[in-house]
Amino acid sequence: PFAVPHSAVLFIQAIFSAIFSTPLNPVLGSAVFVTSYTRPVKFWERDYNTKRVDHSNTRLATQLDRNPGADDNNLNSIFYEHLTRSLQHSLCGDLLLGRWGNYNTGDCFILASDYLNALVHIIEIGNGLVTFQLRGLEFRGTYCQQREVEAITEGVEEDEGCCCCEPGHLPHMLSFNAAFGQRWLAWEVAATKYVLEGYSISDNNAASMLQVFDLRKILITYYVKSIIYYVSRSSKLDEWLTNETVQDALRPCLGSNYVDSDPTFNLNIDEDYDHRASGITPSSFCLVYLDWIQYCNSRRQTPAACERDSPLVNLCFGLCILGRRALGTASHSMSASLEPFLYGLHALFKGDFRITSPRDEWVFADMDLLKRVVAPGVRMSLKLHQDHFTSPDEYEDPVVLYDAITANEEKMLISHEGDPVWRSAILANMPSLLALRHIMDDGSDEYKIIMLNKRFLSFRVIKVNRECVRGLWAGQQQELVFLRNRNPERGSIQNAKQALRNMINSSCDQPIGYPIYVSPLTTSYAGGHGQLRSVWGGPVSPHNIYTWLIRSWDRLQKGCGAGCNSGGNIEDSDCGGGSASISTNPAIHTTQSTPASSLPQPPITTVQPSIMGTDNPVGPTQSWPHHPQPLPLALISQSEGRIEAGLLSSLQRTSSIQGLLGQQLSSSQLSFSSSVAPPPLPVAERICPATHLESSGHRASQRSALHYESHFGKWSFSGRKGFSVPAAAEGEGGPIQTIRTQPAPPAPLQEVSLTLDPLGVTQTLDPMVLAAGEPPTPKDESTELPLLDHLLR
Repeated sequence: PFAVPHSAVLFIQAIFSAIFSTPLNPVLGSAVFVTSYTRPVKFWERDYNTKRVDHSNTRLATQLDRNPGADDNNLNSIFYEHLTRSLQHSLCGDLLLGRWGNYNTGDCFILASDYLNALVHIIEIGNGLVTFQLRGLEFRGTYCQQREVEAITEGVEEDEGCCCCEPGHLPHMLSFNAAFGQRWLAWEVAATKYVLEGYSISDNNAASMLQVFDLRKILITYYVKSIIYYVSRSSKLDEWLTNETVQDALRPCLGSNYVDSDPTFNLNIDEDYDHRASGITPSSFCLVYLDWIQYCNSRRQTPAACERDSPLVNLCFGLCILGRRALGTASHSMSASLEPFLYGLHALFKGDFRITSPRDEWVFADMDLLKRVVAPGVRMSLKLHQDHFTSPDEYEDPVVLYDAITANEEKMLISHEGDPVWRSAILANMPSLLALRHIMDDGSDEYKIIMLNKRFLSFRVIKVNRECVRGLWAGQQQELVFLRNRNPERGSIQNAKQALRNMINSSCDQPIGYPIYVSPLTTSYAGGHGQLRSVWGGPVSPHNIYTWLIRSWDRLQKGCGAGCNSGGNIEDSDCGGGSASISTNPAIHTTQSTPASSLPQPPITTVQPSIMGTDNPVGPTQSWPHHPQPLPLALISQSEGRIEAGLLSSLQRTSSIQGLLGQQLSSSQLSFSSSVAPPPLPVAERICPATHLESSGHRASQRSALHYESHFGKWSFSGRKGFSVPAAAEGEGGPIQTIRTQPAPPAPLQEVSLTLDPLGVTQTLDPMVLAAGEPPTPKDESTELPLLDHLLR
């Protein structure tokens, strides 16, 4: 290999450069490389606090005359600043999650999208943090930059070549030619779809949108309607209507023969122009805009008088005349021509109002008339004119137009890009923004309507050989600083797809490169990444350890409480419920009960009359309140039905019954569990046979009982009168009647005795525990007791 010219010298220089970390610099961008000075590994920090040129740091005369910072690069730098903020929240987490592939200190990545192209330099990597720097390139790059962007974005999956033939490739693998070609590149694609939060930028040429007179007439119409809208919405309207200076200046406009024949007004662009009077009259103005004024006034909390000669209509007329005259003054009284019209529109859009006519000096009585009415009217008219192209006839309806202006006020910022509010809104993630941009670059004089919408942008992440980046930067410094090569078309910055030479060189610091934005050193923390925090569980801190211990102790308490509640669970223990059990021990157990005084009383309901002793249940027509808590004790399964007789109205939930199936009752155990307190009991009605109506008040506080005997045992239920329906003896017929009475005072809680013979098992239960969520319905004992006997079998 040393037979090749210069190969021996190059080989020796490569060994020397590897030992002493000295870059090989190409001589004037040629194929001859020489060893440069030894470079340090540490990143030498500069003051990268980029200052944006706007109205907050320039003189007023400079803003009005020369309009500094109107070039694309200065105005577009804010988008790279927003991109830096987005990376600050997500970069460290994405690196740890492997979305950028392998990385190390000093690595360089290129983020490429449709218009945003930036170089991300990893400065330092720590425990849970990454310090980086972002260098934004021009939106409208040079020809060389565009060729390299195309090389980055073009896909290699379609290449099916292998040497000189095309046999194809295996699924999810590159072909031989594509794989061999990728190995010769100084960069590699780390991610094809990396999503970041940003703004989609759409720019429309304002000249094409205002070329014809009809489109300019639509803009002027929306301008006037926007002024009327802001007048009616202003909180100072009442003050303006009573201001003597304003009213005295507008009093001549009330005359029947008043005509404003300023040369600014034109029949082609003013809809209310009166060609017979050669100007604008109050009559022609009201003919077009009076309905809109009345509707806007009707939307006020306290509408004002808005007749034809009212002060409100006169104020709107004066402000609309003033606004259009200010536009004509800024257009040098040549509004009929397109270029002067655009110049004047842009001047008003950025707030340059020049009141030159003595007839309009009344506006200085309150500067809010310009700041809060006319200036927002100009900006809103541009947005309405934009929407007009998508829905031409939609804004003919006053309701739709009013709601559209209100929605734009709430969700969109319309401002000049030189206003500091513009930068603050972008960094605050405003959903939508609109601006009118005047571009003066390379002899071009264009006006563009910039529309921004917040959304997620897709980038391609390209990992660049960091030695290639450092070598190209060092070569540019040597060529420009020491060799004084100032040629803007020098060969060392021409496009080279294998190394992305133009993009790397242009991202270097000025004056070597020409980035439009260089961020300060920014640190991204792993704790700010939402997905990573959900995987790792957050940082290990004393507060997090304390929180974990408290949470674990609470769960332990819930688990122990659920285990002690005889088959309950953690959720039941949170509800504060109790449990009841029946065992072979003849001892009596008492469950928790709720004081009767705390039970709410349901409303009075009506019961349809029926005949006792039939199978048809008698129940109220109004549904009882539903309680979503788990039902308490249940003696039978939900699939088998429920028992409704006497004191026991409905028992629906079975906790456990042990030994009843497949064993004798004498050797079985019955276990019932209840988790929560039952619903309130109805006391607003008393249902009794007709033969006992006269004694119903005497028996209101007595107890009712139900007894049942079979060869399995004996059941005995007893409860408070009024809780259940007393069963009529067999043969005692008679209609059921309803007595509407006042709710009785709460009686002391009574207990229900449940006895099973021949086991001798007795369980005392609270009537509230036995209650169910539905009202009791009287049924014949002859139909209920065989059902109970069948269920016990």
